[in-house]
This record gives sequence, structure tokens and C-alpha cells, in this order.
Amino acid sequence: MSDERFDDQEQQGDQRAEEPDGEARLSEPAAWSREVTVPSGAVSLAGTLTLPERARGLVLFAHGSGSSRFSPRNRFVAGELHVARLGTLLIDLLTPEEEAIDRRTGALRFDVGLLAERLVGATGWLREQPETRHLRIGYFGASTGAAAALVAAAQLPSTVRAVVSRGGRPDLARDALRRVRAPTLLIVGELDTPVIPLNEAALAVLPGEKRLEIVPGATHLFEEPGALEAVARLARDWFVRYLPAGGVD
Repeated sequence: MSDERFDDQEQQGDQRAEEPDGEARLSEPAAWSREVTVPSGAVSLAGTLTLPERARGLVLFAHGSGSSRFSPRNRFVAGELHVARLGTLLIDLLTPEEEAIDRRTGALRFDVGLLAERLVGATGWLREQPETRHLRIGYFGASTGAAAALVAAAQLPSTVRAVVSRGGRPDLARDALRRVRAPTLLIVGELDTPVIPLNEAALAVLPGEKRLEIVPGATHLFEEPGALEAVARLARDWFVRYLPAGGVD
């Protein structure tokens, strides 16, 4: 699958996606949520930080190409994490000015090094905030954001405790895959046939705890009934396992 086709699927999916049908989710525990400005290197990134009461950990989301912190699919997954008392930070990996350039050129959305740098900066910010500095951190990466999450995790082996990829392109992380120490879960749709072998190849290279989960009947965007719910449950269970309550070591 070409990068351009992959980008089109993710962006068009954001434009038409709604919260999926399926089984009712549990009510989220008491939480506070606020819009934040996250410094990362020379830029500031817009984000949404949500912390449930007695949060056990925090997951930083890396959206896919052409998407943003308002991705309906990522927000659905975040809601499931809140039920498990996991906080979330959803951020825009590009500034508004960069997004305008990218819409014209497509030059930045596949710059995995740049996007990983933004995640590293946002992680440092979380470690400095009074509300979040005691929480263990995981990454949830979607589409090309999964590659950025893996590269950033390789750079922060003592900080990032778990990674989950949804319909990701871990192949774009290239040599960084061999340096990832965080337990990594790769989730792919059964009908996302171009992406499955890319994830299988990445799984063979990842050195630590790892697993590939293929969601039956699901395509790249997990739009089928029950597919995104399955992603959310898998991600929730992975983060609960590897971001145990008790704070940073």
C-alpha cells in the first residue's frame, strides 16, 4: 500500500467516523479534562488532557497521517481507557501552520522523525506537570503515528512502559524497532491485507515483550460493527497490565 493511499484512508475516515455502535460501555469514572498547550522543542502543540479520579497511568496518543487530536476513533479508545482509570493526552503532532503546509504538500505527515520528536517533547512535559509526573506512561499510535510512537519509545526506554499500535505502519520506524524495550501490542484488521505482513515483519524484529492481534472481519479503519470496541478492549487490557497502579519507579 502506498503512503498516499494509506493517508487518504485515515483522513477520510476521520471525516465520516462516529462513535461506533455495539455493546454499551461502562460509565467513565469521575474525571477532569482540559485543553492544554504542550511545548515540544521549538513549537507548542494543542492537546486534550483527561485524568480520571485516582488515575493509575497515562497514555499519550499519536494520531495517524492527516488526522488530529479530534480523531473519533482515538477518542473512543481513550474513553475505554478512562473507564480503567487511565489518563490520556491527545495532541496535534503538527502546528496549525505546519498542517496548512502539509495539506498542500503532504511533506510532514510521513516525517516520522519529526513526529517522534514531538512525542518525546510531550512526554517530557508530562513528567514535569504536578498532576501527571507520578504516572507511568504508555503510547497509543494509530496509522503512521504508530511508527512515531515506536521511535519515541526507543529513545525513552526507561520512561515509556507500553506501546499499542492500531492499524499501524511499524515498518516506518525502521532501525528503531530493534531498540524498543517497551512491551508492544500490534493490532491489525483481518481484511487490512497490505498492512498485516508489515506488522508481522515488525513483530519479528521487536526484541522485547510483543504480540500481534488480528481483529476478525475488520478493515484498516475498524469501521465494522464491534471492531473498534475490540481494539479498545485489547488496548485497555495491555495498558492495565503494563502500567500498574503505584506510580513511577
